Amino acid sequence: MKLFKYIIIGFFFGFGMWKLEAISTFRIIEMFHFQSFHMYGIIISGVSIGIVITQLFKRGKIKAVHGETVKFNDKSHEWWRYILGGIIFGMGWALTGVCSGMMFVLVGSGYTIFVVFIGAALAGTFAYGYFRKSLPH
Repeated sequence: MKLFKYIIIGFFFGFGMWKLEAISTFRIIEMFHFQSFHMYGIIISGVSIGIVITQLFKRGKIKAVHGETVKFNDKSHEWWRYILGGIIFGMGWALTGVCSGMMFVLVGSGYTIFVVFIGAALAGTFAYGYFRKSLPH
């Protein structure tokens, strides 16, 4: 029952993405061909909101759910790992034609083939967790 509010929030987020046509393969193809600003507008809006909320957390203007202060750890300055991770994520995005979060929305919309992609993403996550100690960090 504690997770119910998160399920409801996820439902409304998914519904919003569906109505914004963020799950449309045609919109994603338009974005990659630089034919439309629609998807870039959604991405820029999300990044902008994320930056504002992160700054509010860092300055102590807002607190976590239970009132505690959120502490941010400094990131490593080894830039190559972020480039490599971005390339891998981008390749997965390009191969599936959809962002990882939208796969769940597509399954809910009736495109059940995306269950295969969700399974592959989970398998990759577990593989990373298994091999994490032997990977350079």
